[in-house]
Amino acid sequence: MTAMTQEDFFETLPAFEEFSGVADARHYRPLPDGWSLATADIVSSTSAIERGEYKAVNMAGASVISAVLNALGHRKIPFVFGGDGAILAVPENAVAPTREALALTQAWVKQDLGLDLRAAIVPLSDIRANGLDVRVARFRASSNVTYAMFAGGGANWAESQMKAGKYAVPPAPAGARPDLTGLSCRWDPIAAKNGEIVSIIVTPADEARSGEFAGLVDDIIRIVSGEEQAGLPVPRKFGFPPKGLNYEALASRRGSLLARKLYILAESLAGWLVFRTNVKVGRFDPAAYKNDVAQNTDFRKFDDGLKLTVDIAPALVARLEERLARARDDGLCRYGLHRQSSALMTCFVPNPFARDHFHFIDGAAGGYAVAAANMKAQKLAA
Repeated sequence: MTAMTQEDFFETLPAFEEFSGVADARHYRPLPDGWSLATADIVSSTSAIERGEYKAVNMAGASVISAVLNALGHRKIPFVFGGDGAILAVPENAVAPTREALALTQAWVKQDLGLDLRAAIVPLSDIRANGLDVRVARFRASSNVTYAMFAGGGANWAESQMKAGKYAVPPAPAGARPDLTGLSCRWDPIAAKNGEIVSIIVTPADEARSGEFAGLVDDIIRIVSGEEQAGLPVPRKFGFPPKGLNYEALASRRGSLLARKLYILAESLAGWLVFRTNVKVGRFDPAAYKNDVAQNTDFRKFDDGLKLTVDIAPALVARLEERLARARDDGLCRYGLHRQSSALMTCFVPNPFARDHFHFIDGAAGGYAVAAANMKAQKLAA
């Protein structure tokens, strides 16, 4: 595969449009030789969430994606937001700038958010040498945005290696800053409309039963699809003043923090008025933008397992738990589930006039991090 083809790998993958096909192996292609996985997460994220710092945790996770994409000139590469971290697949010629972006992001997260971000870059060759793979699919979330899905076990293995201290990217010196242009969080928390916001993680317990696991994924999606818009948590209110003001100011400042906060407040007030009146301003159409925000979210994904943050009725939650418990008891899967009353959205909008902005959804009271902790607790209990 030529260098140019490698760079275009993700963009040239055929996209699938029905999420019910997310576990279908026919949608996935092996990552090209020479690539690596860049992975990062917050150390002791559940403790930070217990202290009420869940918005900071989400901001840190999204900052990894923002920093790397900005460093690579917004090259189309596969990535997945994990709530308290992220994973990205990068070609060989992007490893050096990715390493620098991760190092800078660790320094920023420590200094401005008070959290410890660990990071690693794991060569695909080492993943395959251990009998695993990274296969990538491209899901079309809307007419303007596609998200990557990972399968093959390699992403989970890379994350486990990072947590064991291997392949580590050391942080940059204190005071260093990544380019986090476009990272924002101006929408209010999304209150559950249908009953509860539920964060769900389901991973296979036996890779040899991949066909049965795909059937389980189909069952889960079928249950969730009984809700309007497949349980999509829809953002409703462009907040003023934005509740994430301090975090966005920390991410985007280049000088005085106070001056940056005042600028964001002025910009947010203008945005609030535009959204409230629903009047077009030049090329900006608030109605179209709100629709794009809802459709461009990553509320469902596959990262060596199914991950959902959905707004569903209690009766559907009960059906989900019953189906998942049966699959777990049958040795087919491991799962974690966490209920909360609202969801958070963190945004990456490099250009507000373009329609390909990304919006990352997680539960507002722990989300994926708590679901993962619950899954781990189940495993230890077993």
